[in-house]
Amino acid sequence: QVQFVESGGGLVQPGGSLRLSCAASEFGLQYNAIGWFRQTFGKEREGLGCINNNNGQTYYADSVTGRFTISSDNVKNTVYLQIDSLKPEDTAVYYCGAVHDGLSVQAMCVELRMVSTIVWGKGTPVIVGS
Repeated sequence: QVQFVESGGGLVQPGGSLRLSCAASEFGLQYNAIGWFRQTFGKEREGLGCINNNNGQTYYADSVTGRFTISSDNVKNTVYLQIDSLKPEDTAVYYCGAVHDGLSVQAMCVELRMVSTIVWGKGTPVIVGS
């Protein structure tokens, strides 16, 4: 099965930036969409944004629009999440997830909802503090 591995998390000061990576094993980017979510203790996983691998269109949650940017490098089989102007409330474990079928793409990518068909990575922690 295709695997996804997140990296790039760490401790960063408020106002700083991070670029998270979601590296897919071979053929991982043949999934039709890859999304980014985050989760803090005791809360549901929150959808942040998504990229449609077929047309490159990106979608973002209103709460992160303007600060978060998703991009992909098909040669490296990697999707990135650039986070700027980090805030303490951005502290969370960040996950990437991938879906293939059309209904799941609609749910995860356009509506930024979790669905059971998402193939998840194991997450990378981001801590924003001084």
